[in-house]
Amino acid sequence: MTTEEYIKLYEKFNAGQCTPEEEKRLMEFEDDFRFHETESSLPLNTKNRQKRSAIYARIRATLNPKAQNRNYRRMWGWAAAAAVVLLVSAIFIFQTKQPQNNIAASRPLVKPIKPGRNTAILTLANGSNITLDDAKNGVLAKSGKTSVKKLANGLIAYSNEGSAQPAGEPAKNVVTVPRGGKYSIQLPDGTMVWLNSSSSLSYPVAFTGADRSVTLTGEAYFEVTKNKHLPFIVHANGADVKVLGTHFNVTAYEDEKDIKATLLEGSVSLSNNKTSTLLIPGQQGIAGPDQQITTKTVNVNQVIAWKTGYFIFRDDDIQSIMRKISRWYDVEVEYQGNVTRKTFGGIYSMNKDINELLKGLELTGLIHFKIEERRIIVMN
Repeated sequence: MTTEEYIKLYEKFNAGQCTPEEEKRLMEFEDDFRFHETESSLPLNTKNRQKRSAIYARIRATLNPKAQNRNYRRMWGWAAAAAVVLLVSAIFIFQTKQPQNNIAASRPLVKPIKPGRNTAILTLANGSNITLDDAKNGVLAKSGKTSVKKLANGLIAYSNEGSAQPAGEPAKNVVTVPRGGKYSIQLPDGTMVWLNSSSSLSYPVAFTGADRSVTLTGEAYFEVTKNKHLPFIVHANGADVKVLGTHFNVTAYEDEKDIKATLLEGSVSLSNNKTSTLLIPGQQGIAGPDQQITTKTVNVNQVIAWKTGYFIFRDDDIQSIMRKISRWYDVEVEYQGNVTRKTFGGIYSMNKDINELLKGLELTGLIHFKIEERRIIVMN
């Protein structure tokens, strides 16, 4: 993909006009965007300065005109920002007498804060804990006729070796994903669950009742095995998501004011003690602290980007962005002064060092960061 093609594609994304195929292409494109060798290796002569100016002009042109009138500036995507970082880096290579212009140069060198990884803890019914990323492949535990196995791909799966189950309520397991982690499991009915950072899922080792109930804290993406006789119910901080078989995402973090259910396929109902609503694919149901439920049409690729390894933001404030960053990189966040209320948008790979993400944000000129060990200080 050329520089020009990338800019045009991102302009469409920024305007909400990308097709699903184009968004996939944009997300899969390596985010540390590299110019062709013939471009990046050339000195900054008049022609290259003109090219650089044209690219910056295109970036500025993507800003919302109405927002500009309100003195409102939107950040380019992390991917696009990374392209600018490379341009700026080239500038400083050839203009070493003016290092004070480099935003990142003011930050002292610190130990890199690496991204999260696949890690989780499985708590069995007897209270014992198994660190899943350290556990060997094979059978981890048994409960009645049900075996808990770790497969070669790291996935946790349950297998029932017989139809008979012990009398009474089935034993429950809990998978807990810490800050700085993600993990996926296969439930006893075959349902696949991807858990995001700082999340936990409690579930029985066998579904034997009138439904398939699980309890979620944090965020998870579900691909539910269809069973018209046993509805699948996710209990999440006072709200319930009920389905028969479908694909959906639930966000229910304790530090987020709203509980959100986003439907990709099939149908689900979102309910609480006060009301309920039925969602269709492409809709998000939002259960607020006032117990009201609202719905809106959303970009589902943006909602589940975390599952495929990307941050995607659109009109997100810095507090919302930093909550996601703090969970994935397992860092504390501190704010100093009146931090900007302007919003940002863009794409960034979750597999990169946190410094690259912060540099991209700083290039907007709206926000600055200071790193102290595992604490990120956010300043205007």
